[in-house]
Amino acid sequence: MDQEAVVMDIIVNAGEARSLCYEALAAARQQHYPLAREHLQQAKACLNRAHLTQTQLIEADQGEGKVKMTLVMVHAQDHLMTTILAHELVAEMVTMYENMAADRG
Repeated sequence: MDQEAVVMDIIVNAGEARSLCYEALAAARQQHYPLAREHLQQAKACLNRAHLTQTQLIEADQGEGKVKMTLVMVHAQDHLMTTILAHELVAEMVTMYENMAADRG
């Protein structure tokens, strides 16, 4: 397993997901809710790819320290975790925007 490729895969997919999350939020602010939901679905697909790579890395390590831990690896993991959180929060915010718009009639 090429660690550099694994790290870059996680970072690239998490970064794309984060960008899509904020595009979803911007769309929701403009009341383009179907577009916001589409961006969130695309972000989730990117997160799934990053998570799959992370899972493969964990499986390769087998909890035995077989995978060398580097600062860039920690950065990739941090990037993924914060993007997962951003996705969850933005999804809630899109729902809030939709509900507020519905309440205004």
